[in-house]
Amino acid sequence: MNRDESIRFATKYLEDLLSFFGINVAVDSTIDDEVIQLSIPSTSMNSLLIGREANNLRALQHIVSMALTSHEAEVTRVNVDVADYKRQRADRIAEQAEDWIREVRATGRPRRINLNAADRRIVHKVAQDYSDIITHSEGEGRDRQIVIEKQPLK
Repeated sequence: MNRDESIRFATKYLEDLLSFFGINVAVDSTIDDEVIQLSIPSTSMNSLLIGREANNLRALQHIVSMALTSHEAEVTRVNVDVADYKRQRADRIAEQAEDWIREVRATGRPRRINLNAADRRIVHKVAQDYSDIITHSEGEGRDRQIVIEKQPLK
C-alpha cells in the first residue's frame, strides 16, 4: 500500500471505527514528516474520545497504526487529534516550559518534571531556543522525567 493509499486507508478506518460507536463524522487527513495526521472534528463525544490523560486518543492512534502495519502500508505512524485537543495542549505545555526555563535561569537550580513522551518532546523543542539551557530525560517508563538545567560554563 503506497503513501496515498495509506492515508486514505487510515482515514476510512478511523471513520468506520468511530461510526461503530455512533460517531458519524468526516475525518480530515494530512501527512507531515511521514506521520499521518488524522483530525476528528468536535462532537458531543469529545471527552469520551480523548479519555482520561488522553489514553483513549492514544488507543485510537495505536489501533489505526496497527491496522496500517497489518496491511503492509508504506506509512504506519499516525497522530489522531480531537477538536484540536493536542494542539491546544501543546501550546499550554510550551507556555509552561517557558515558565520553567525562566525559573531555572533565575534560580540556577535544575527543574525535574514528570511528563509523558509527547510533552517532553515539546519542552525539549522549546528549550532549543535558549543557548544557556539544556534538557534531557531521566528514568524509565512512567517514572521518566525531563530535566531542565542551565548549560554548564565552559
